[in-house]
Amino acid sequence: MAALSLPSHRDLDVDNRRVFVRVDFNVPLDDDGVVRDDSRIVASLPTLKNLIERGAKLIIASHLGRPKGGFDPKYAMEPVAERLAELLATEVQLPADEVVGDAAIKLVGDLRPGKIVLLQNLRFEPGETKNDPKFSQSLAALCDAYVNDAFGASHRAHASVVGLPKLVRAHAAGDLLLAEIAALSRLRDAPSRPFVAVVGGAKVSDKLSVVISLVERLQAGDTLVIGGAMANTFLAAAGAGLGASLQEADRYMDCRTVLDKARARRVQVILPTDLRVGQGVDATTARTMGASVGLNANDMALDIGPDTAERIASVIRSAQMVLWNGPMGLFENPVFAQGTMTVARALAECAGFTVVGGGDSVAAIHEAGVAAHIGHVSTGGGASLEFLEGQVLPGVAALLPEQT
Repeated sequence: MAALSLPSHRDLDVDNRRVFVRVDFNVPLDDDGVVRDDSRIVASLPTLKNLIERGAKLIIASHLGRPKGGFDPKYAMEPVAERLAELLATEVQLPADEVVGDAAIKLVGDLRPGKIVLLQNLRFEPGETKNDPKFSQSLAALCDAYVNDAFGASHRAHASVVGLPKLVRAHAAGDLLLAEIAALSRLRDAPSRPFVAVVGGAKVSDKLSVVISLVERLQAGDTLVIGGAMANTFLAAAGAGLGASLQEADRYMDCRTVLDKARARRVQVILPTDLRVGQGVDATTARTMGASVGLNANDMALDIGPDTAERIASVIRSAQMVLWNGPMGLFENPVFAQGTMTVARALAECAGFTVVGGGDSVAAIHEAGVAAHIGHVSTGGGASLEFLEGQVLPGVAALLPEQT
């Protein structure tokens, strides 16, 4: 697939101009409404700081959660504005309860070079998710230039991602978006060998297309690792008794198709040979069982076992390139986090190029204290998977020069 050549915000004339920056500040908040994980905010700081240094008047916008329409204080951007102001050591102005109304227009109109307005949650406007041209036009009226630094939202054909850049002649990609495209393109289009793809999570149906796409890119000597509850479905498809474990009986044939494709390409597939088992997701104790041993009716496979974890770690350590997306077990319960943490530490020990994506996988490398040793930490979950499948992301396509 041909490499994408996206315009960079660093080539835009932004001095004393109103620059709309679409970011992905869809961050988790704690019970007190404080940002619990600011990694997505931190990831966009290089773009924001560069624009500030070059005299831009910044209008920053993001969605937060899934409000049902209209202003909802639960999803208001105040906590994000506070954290962004702390990180940039500058004031961040915020309209009280609207996205593009009079208050927002006045704040933007009063902006001075190097100053910032953060708009309210874009999804307070129904026109955002509908890609409503009228809403896109309202956003366009606020700015002179547009920068997309929201890779994690670029697989959505929403107004601020697709409609707006089509209305603003001066548009470009931010540093974060460019870094994501470069890293994932390297993974997708020019993988170093041996290449190891580690895929986990809850459901085969959520990641089937990307797993098939990966298998079709892998070669003899490469490895596909399947973990998490996804692995339960693969094991059950081969006849293993999984008790009360999460699985998808309607995906058995898909699992066999994946294994057949891998076998035809002489790709090694690692499935769990041992499991950490508990009685329910809230279990406080676990025991290790062989994957071929039938589980009791109330047992649930909630993590890969230690032997499987070490086999995966060994393959990762000797790889030249590794993609990891999805936990190896019920990572949110510490009793069943061992497999995920073993994979996280193995990636840090790998001398090859490593890419980690997906919320739980990214959380794991931070908890393990190894994020600094990963080649690229992706901010996009669904966006990164769709890109790796070979899909053209709508938000990326909107930045490409028009063909004449």
